[in-house]
Amino acid sequence: MDSRPARTPAPASPLAHAVSSPLAYPAFRWFLAGQAVSLLGSAMAPVALAFAVLDGSGGRPGDLGAVLAARMLPLLAFLLVGGATADRFRRRTVLVTANLGAAAAQGAVAGLLLTGRYALPAVAGLEVLGGTCAAFATPALRGLLPELVGGAALRPANALLATARNVAKVLGPSLSGLLVAVVGSGPALAGDAVSYAVAAGCLLRLRAGEGRPAQRPRSVWSEILGGWREFRRIRWLGPPTLAFFVINLVQTGTWQVLGPALTERTAGRAVWGLVLSARGVGLLLSGVVLYRLAVGRLLALGQAASALGAVPLLVLGWRLDAPWLVAGGFAAGLGVCVTGIAWDTSLQEHVPPHALSRVAAYGDLLSYAAIPVGQLCVGPLARAYGGFRVAAAAGAVAALAALLPLASGAVRDLRHAPPTTADDG
Repeated sequence: MDSRPARTPAPASPLAHAVSSPLAYPAFRWFLAGQAVSLLGSAMAPVALAFAVLDGSGGRPGDLGAVLAARMLPLLAFLLVGGATADRFRRRTVLVTANLGAAAAQGAVAGLLLTGRYALPAVAGLEVLGGTCAAFATPALRGLLPELVGGAALRPANALLATARNVAKVLGPSLSGLLVAVVGSGPALAGDAVSYAVAAGCLLRLRAGEGRPAQRPRSVWSEILGGWREFRRIRWLGPPTLAFFVINLVQTGTWQVLGPALTERTAGRAVWGLVLSARGVGLLLSGVVLYRLAVGRLLALGQAASALGAVPLLVLGWRLDAPWLVAGGFAAGLGVCVTGIAWDTSLQEHVPPHALSRVAAYGDLLSYAAIPVGQLCVGPLARAYGGFRVAAAAGAVAALAALLPLASGAVRDLRHAPPTTADDG
């Protein structure tokens, strides 16, 4: 079975096959600007929302857990429907609608806080709407990018988007904390609502034909089934998706739950912030390097790099001191960013356009479904076997899972489209 199905790109301009810089495409510049603003708002929102819920509930942590779950559950539940919708309708329209819906939901939460009317059912219900909008936006974003730039510009385009995302992750929480301290949680969340509206406005600047669907199937359900058939047909998709499932199962929850506590025990509380900062530097550096670096077997590189994400857990498990922890955080940042860019670019280059959003949605769902399971299991495992042992075992399993897909020839041999010119726009 062919692991590289033919695809017919839908470029935004005649430059599509002649220019390798995504910034040469006006449509991509608008898209990038909107995403940069939206990503900054999204990076600010968790801090503001956490303090808002804790303040409004009188410090009850159960309220915050309920609000976070209210957003995550519809995101997982509607992801496949979102992918089917993005392949069925104009992706630009889907994204504009999702961004406006998210702006309305977050704006309503801000309104409740600004008027002193916090209520858990209302805030949780609005977060359900926000999670649903995210379920529709996430697959559409991956599907839209190949329609804005040529195939040779996909890797640098994904690198620029990753850089914008990582800058937002570095700046957003600190900026949000400052805003919460100065003006409160309500205005900070209102800023997030505005960022969604700005992103929708930038998307409206794209031409009407950009983001068009490849076909109009009979029903959303037939789209979902067709997406699964396409996912199974493409041989190189399965091994990395299974690896991401295992990595998310053993690594994500372990790092989130045990990382701060074990770091405090081995190196001191202040080192945790240094580790996260080093991780941010690694994320940013990877994006910059991959904007310029052309790699023939990009998926294989990304899969190998994903093993670096396990380094901090191995360092914690071996009880190494602060310099090793900071270096491990930096290595993890490098690996995570390379993996994300490689995966997105491989999907966009090698999955047929009419199925791209659905296939991406299946990959996301099968990968992310493991996260809450791992988060729930890590606490009992740490109590039974000890936190350091669990961290070391999780790191070893994650590293092995990351490297195993390289045993598949379909993964190793998938080729990245080389740039056709050296033009930097």
